[in-house]
Amino acid sequence: MKKRMVLTMLLASVLVMTSVLAGCGKGDSGNVKIRIGEVTRSLFYAPEYVAVAKGFFKEEGLDVELTTTPGGDKTMTALLSNAIDVALVGSETSIYVYQQGTDDPIINFAQLTQTDGTFLVAREADANFDWNNLKGKVFLGQRKGGMPQMAGEFALKKLGIDPKADLELIQNVDFANIPAAFASGTGDYVQLFEPTASIFEKEGKGHVVASFGEESGHLPYTVFMAKKSYINKNKKAIQSFTNAVHKAQLWVQDNNAEAIAEVVLPYFENVDRDILISSIDRYKKQGSFATDPIIDEGEWNNLLDVITSAGELQKRTEHSEIVDTSFAEKAIEAVK
Repeated sequence: MKKRMVLTMLLASVLVMTSVLAGCGKGDSGNVKIRIGEVTRSLFYAPEYVAVAKGFFKEEGLDVELTTTPGGDKTMTALLSNAIDVALVGSETSIYVYQQGTDDPIINFAQLTQTDGTFLVAREADANFDWNNLKGKVFLGQRKGGMPQMAGEFALKKLGIDPKADLELIQNVDFANIPAAFASGTGDYVQLFEPTASIFEKEGKGHVVASFGEESGHLPYTVFMAKKSYINKNKKAIQSFTNAVHKAQLWVQDNNAEAIAEVVLPYFENVDRDILISSIDRYKKQGSFATDPIIDEGEWNNLLDVITSAGELQKRTEHSEIVDTSFAEKAIEAVK
């Protein structure tokens, strides 16, 4: 499979990378330094930016360094090579690495989002949209083997649509170039994250007609994860990290889209405030932001169903193998 070939190449590339760190260092403030690599910059991850901007990480004695490592393969390469300490990425990447065979698996320890974060965008507004409208149309999808595409296909199948037979599926466009490809005329429909979907609506380039998040159900879509060896050496720091994440989750839960937009605005300097508000509001209304960091077994099994349906799973990787809920459980007890 192409995905397994990509993973093999990914793992091979790690062997030639030279950055090797034993554990947490100290930041300029004397706090423990943790380097986070996020798979993309998106309002879908609003609680992460809230945790930084509101000082929740600092309250927990941490100095976080946040960088964007575009794409799941690049993010996982950075984590495996110790270029980052913690990754914010889809749980499927940890499964692919585990199934390649490793003595130091990637452990999922804190969930940030619990639904798919993409929306179906059409070229024209359609107040009476029906999913069957996709049949026979050109659909500009996401990368094969990635969660957006797999969750999208899973949702379509639930709705009685065969992604391979009922529509013309385009999957050869890089993640970062998908919006530009649609804007230039490729496809009748496209699968987009916020704030891009709202920006397209404002500019008249497309219109949100449906949500894949609402259709695909709850799953550990975006999760904080780290090497098992790193977690074992830095349990106190990982606990503090999870506590900060949960503080942000509670704050997001208790505040409206306008208040959240004000906090995350510095991370989206080129996005209008009204776009920030509408994007965050969409995610809040459909329950995309996890309300606690626990990756529960039911959500994990739904994830495995999604990956199995996409034909990307060798065998089911059970929840107990690469998920550790102990930090999340303690965070819930500690943070009120």
